[in-house]
Amino acid sequence: MLKVAIFGASGYTGFELLRILATHPGARVIAATSRQYNGRAVSDVFPSLTGFYDGLDFSDPEDRTAVKADIAFSAMPHGASQEVVPELLRSSRVIDLSADFRIHDPKVYNAWYGEHKSEGLLKDAVFGLPELYRPSIKDARLVANPGCYPTSAILALAPLLKAGLIETGSVIIDSKSGVSGAGRGASLDTSFVEVSPGFKAYKVGAHRHTPEIEQELSLLAGTEVSVTFTPHLLPVSRGILSTVYASAKKGISTKDAHGIYQEFYGRERFVRVMPVGKYPDISQVRGSNYCDIGVYADETRNRIIIVSVIDNLVKGASGQAVQNMNIMSGLDEAAGLLYPPVSI
Repeated sequence: MLKVAIFGASGYTGFELLRILATHPGARVIAATSRQYNGRAVSDVFPSLTGFYDGLDFSDPEDRTAVKADIAFSAMPHGASQEVVPELLRSSRVIDLSADFRIHDPKVYNAWYGEHKSEGLLKDAVFGLPELYRPSIKDARLVANPGCYPTSAILALAPLLKAGLIETGSVIIDSKSGVSGAGRGASLDTSFVEVSPGFKAYKVGAHRHTPEIEQELSLLAGTEVSVTFTPHLLPVSRGILSTVYASAKKGISTKDAHGIYQEFYGRERFVRVMPVGKYPDISQVRGSNYCDIGVYADETRNRIIIVSVIDNLVKGASGQAVQNMNIMSGLDEAAGLLYPPVSI
């Protein structure tokens, strides 16, 4: 039985890790940290977990040297994780859910996030998208769990870029996310009264997931890929829907495009390709680790349109992190993750 520790366990991604791991057949949470709730019972802070974590209290994240875990999840904010991870690596393999180790080039990281305090680890971190990097994840000491928007966009584009079928400068990614993507901290911009009647774009041309998306798409294409990425805030609690547009290098039919996706993802447990003419809804992946994809080829305009949906807290964060843990530990990749979405 794997011993697991969660650092930063009282945020949304930390809670989702606790929820998923509560019934995992091969892992047991031995420590969950939170400065805000230090000393309080997990089930007191999260009543929905009553009966699953009897006897487990939130502990001070500064006590991390006393935690002896096989796998340590860092669900701490961007910037904070890079200070904690080097110490965790002394005794545990680490899966980091922040953006601190996703960008390979320190100059790019510094330009978007500020000075990195553990630059030496960037070259060692493996980007944790199982569908693309499974062999590297298996042997990794440090896995950088992908962001939610990048997960939806990269999975949407991977088959076409790998096959060299689209113009690399033509990619437009139009993404919509539920409010939980902003985190659990109180904020006027994400309060119910502000969000519930509206629908808006934000951080236009300046979202920090842009370099992560471009890095991974460029690796897939074998050449530099630049994208136009615009995120939007949906008045729902969770879910991401990305509609991705790209110009085809040559004429391709919807049937042929669909076949490429079926072949690319045919053996994947958590990517489901919709039938021809069908496109996914965020409700059909809610609470699950699935990414559902629909594809359409506009032969008149020589454009391909891909619709990709995930739950931002599961496949976009904590579920994917558990998927990575399973791979790293030699467990069934789907352990603890095979349950139907909560579609209603």
